[in-house]
Amino acid sequence: MPDATRSTPDPFWRFARSLLRYRALIVATCVFVLLSGLTLSAGLLGAMPVMEAILGKGRNLVDLAKGLNETLAHKATWATFAQIPEHIIAGLPTDRFVSLAWIMGGLAVLTAFGAACNFMHAYASLTVVNRAVTDVRRRAFHTIIRAPLWTVLRNGTAEPISRIVNDSAQLANGLTVLLSKAVLQVVKGIAALAVALAMEWRVTVAALLIAPLLAVIIRQLGKRIKKAANAALQSQAGLYGAAAESLQALRVVKVHTTERMESGRFHRMNKQMLGELNRVRTAKALASPLTEALSIFLLCGLVLLVGRAVIASNVDPGRIILSLTFLAVAGASLKPLTGIIGDIQQTHPAARRLAELLDSPPEPGHGPGLARLPAHRESIVFDGVSVMYPGAERPALRRVSLRVEHGQRIAVVGANGCGKTTLLGLVPRLYDPSEGRVLIDGRDIREFSVRSLRTQLGMVAQETVLFRGSVLHNIVYGSGASREQAIAAAKRARAHEFISAMPQGYDSLLGEAGGGLSGGQRQRLAIARAILRDPAILILDEATSMIDADSEAGISAALAEFCIGRTALIVAHRLSTVLTCDRIVVLREGELEDQGTHEELLGRCETYRSLARHQFLIPEIKPREAAGVEHSG
Repeated sequence: MPDATRSTPDPFWRFARSLLRYRALIVATCVFVLLSGLTLSAGLLGAMPVMEAILGKGRNLVDLAKGLNETLAHKATWATFAQIPEHIIAGLPTDRFVSLAWIMGGLAVLTAFGAACNFMHAYASLTVVNRAVTDVRRRAFHTIIRAPLWTVLRNGTAEPISRIVNDSAQLANGLTVLLSKAVLQVVKGIAALAVALAMEWRVTVAALLIAPLLAVIIRQLGKRIKKAANAALQSQAGLYGAAAESLQALRVVKVHTTERMESGRFHRMNKQMLGELNRVRTAKALASPLTEALSIFLLCGLVLLVGRAVIASNVDPGRIILSLTFLAVAGASLKPLTGIIGDIQQTHPAARRLAELLDSPPEPGHGPGLARLPAHRESIVFDGVSVMYPGAERPALRRVSLRVEHGQRIAVVGANGCGKTTLLGLVPRLYDPSEGRVLIDGRDIREFSVRSLRTQLGMVAQETVLFRGSVLHNIVYGSGASREQAIAAAKRARAHEFISAMPQGYDSLLGEAGGGLSGGQRQRLAIARAILRDPAILILDEATSMIDADSEAGISAALAEFCIGRTALIVAHRLSTVLTCDRIVVLREGELEDQGTHEELLGRCETYRSLARHQFLIPEIKPREAAGVEHSG
């Protein structure tokens, strides 16, 4: 479905236009606000002359009704249909005080009806805004979850979260002000102005001459508010990121006794945000008194003008007083527009940031016309792949070519930062190569849908990700498997024992990021999750790095058994894992330096020998001895 917010340039009005999707509620909002304005006009226009006739001229409701019928009788023929029937006139009170009470009762009914219309208008408009902003948040999260991984890693998670949560709240405030307050106040102001024009048009027109000046002042203040609000939102996103970063790394902060440093960093950013908010405050605080002062100056000028006309006996003073009264009512209705316009201007930066998020391109591979990747049965080929991350000085991978046959277990080793994780991340298309291709069974994976590719994969990373919820929910995540299947997978991952010891077993709730579990326990749950997916391709990136030596032997045996008939790509720093693989691939500074078995690489690859000494803890082997080992093998 096309995005309704993409056809107009200004971000705020793009989102405002999206409100038209809820046409029935918008129509109801307009109807109720018009009824409210008509009620105000009828009360103002009818009550004053009627009260003047009763109190000043000694007439009652019967006299007023008969006088109205006589006036209508001299109008066009159709006007006679509006005459009050005689039997109704006969039931009207003749006492002046009772007539006045009836008038006040009628005004009370009109007031109650107007209040009901105001309630329904606010109810309908807030419903529209809530639905629209909920949809904006849904689309914003959908955009982030489908964004290229490198984009999210480069910008961090605090920025998009701030846009989804904070900016959408700002947008909701602006849309509420527009649809609920602005429309209502404008309609009421127009209704009062219409009555003032009917009373004495010359006075009303004179009062409106100052409107252009007020508009210029409000526009200039609105620009200042928009600029300051944009800076405040950026400071807010930075503040959110600083707080999230410190709290997520709270263990490191405490161990390094940097509480004071982190508090100081937060305080500086907080003060910066305060300065930006104070700029918004100044502009908003200046708007109302400035417009009030100009209005008072206008009133003084009008009083002088009206006073001269009354003294010269050119106009009816009663009509002038009524006109000024209705102008005051119009002013009282339109006065909040200054603050309302400021609130809308303050929303513009949030709308712009949300529009930028919604317009950002998704990761490739989600197009509707892409074919499904057939089940993996032959090979995985890295064909001269290079990867250059945005902003990096050198490529993470440089012209790597590698062929992995179906069912093989390949260990990828190398020093930190040599590109191991990047190489494995090319298979599920977490990244796309800057050069070269990744082929599965001879097919370029970019020609197929990402979903059909990733459903064939199981992945366990060193940094295990668990979600808030039950243990069972985390094991079956993304697979839809049954409880019995989840328990079987947990047993194969050697996780069933510690899960059963938990208070509610598989129904035990985990905190954020698996709080309450050790690193090894979290990795076992991740291994169980991967087993449950029954993948054709298994990617293990330091999958057992946090598991103790006693448990690792059993888990490694289980993984070795599980890898039979599957293609496995493994990053490992432990000799026991490397030795179970069919082939070892050595990366050095993003390039494929060598590949072979453990014995072969000990004999000819200095990088591998260095890894063996420092990571695998193998005693130092001289090249000649290593060659002898290779020859004897």
